[in-house]
Amino acid sequence: MNASNMSEKPRGTPAKSAGAQMDITQAINRLDALPAMPVIAQKLLALQMGSEVSEKMLLMLIEQDPQISAKIIGMANSAMVAPTRQVVSVRGAAMLLGITRVYSVSIGIAIMSLMNKINPRWFSMQDLWSHSFGIAFAMTGIARFMPSQSRPKEDQILLAGLLHDIGYLALAFLDPQRSDELHGCLAAEPERPALAIEKEMLEISHDELGAKLARHWNLPDEIIAALRYHHTPDEAKTAAAEGQTLARMINIVEKLLTSFSFVEYVTPGVSDSEWETLGIDPAMAEKINEKVAEQAEHALQFTRTFA
Repeated sequence: MNASNMSEKPRGTPAKSAGAQMDITQAINRLDALPAMPVIAQKLLALQMGSEVSEKMLLMLIEQDPQISAKIIGMANSAMVAPTRQVVSVRGAAMLLGITRVYSVSIGIAIMSLMNKINPRWFSMQDLWSHSFGIAFAMTGIARFMPSQSRPKEDQILLAGLLHDIGYLALAFLDPQRSDELHGCLAAEPERPALAIEKEMLEISHDELGAKLARHWNLPDEIIAALRYHHTPDEAKTAAAEGQTLARMINIVEKLLTSFSFVEYVTPGVSDSEWETLGIDPAMAEKINEKVAEQAEHALQFTRTFA
């Protein structure tokens, strides 16, 4: 399932840049070179959720941000929720969606708003929005089939899914030219694994970049681990258990939704042992595939309203 509009993209692979271009690995070690977390995201993350006071503060912060409030209300009115009447306020959306979902999705929207500050040539920000939301909500579909004792919290699932590809944003900030080159190559070789192309061109991959940015922002350890290992969950041996589980969930969903809305090819196919790692009976795979496709399609319809 690939919703990318490739007809609008330039054809061919761009030439690699000259040696004067900055070295990515050096740049990411300078904290001032990494983008700052948006202020609204910092305020949302600082909330200690679980009390009536924090919930009121959450809704107030969302109401003060036109972009977040519009998207939260839009989500409440989308096909994935199918409300019986139109939702017109943030508070009404929170009642329908639940405060936990509103909290995590608002943080994701706030962080992903960094996309508004860059103007790439070779990949669509709309596609990245759709891919990120599709993966995040498809993960919630998988979670329903997991044992309750090993299932990550919904806020962790959504935040990990929404942010799993922020490494691409970090690259666009650090070196826009090399970012364009990379996405040109990804588009030119759509059936070659993304990590292989990234390692060849950059000597670092978007999962490593994303984890470094998440650490710079002091995001929770389990989110950092999920970003770092979502393509290589078997390597997350020393990561927090929650982070390893989240990484595995992202990895499986991306295998089920190969190149969904975004040119980032991963090898398809989920083995029985991968399902079992999440405590899921492999016999449920077909039913899970249907749920994942349904959730992703709802997310795609929702994010089309972002354009």
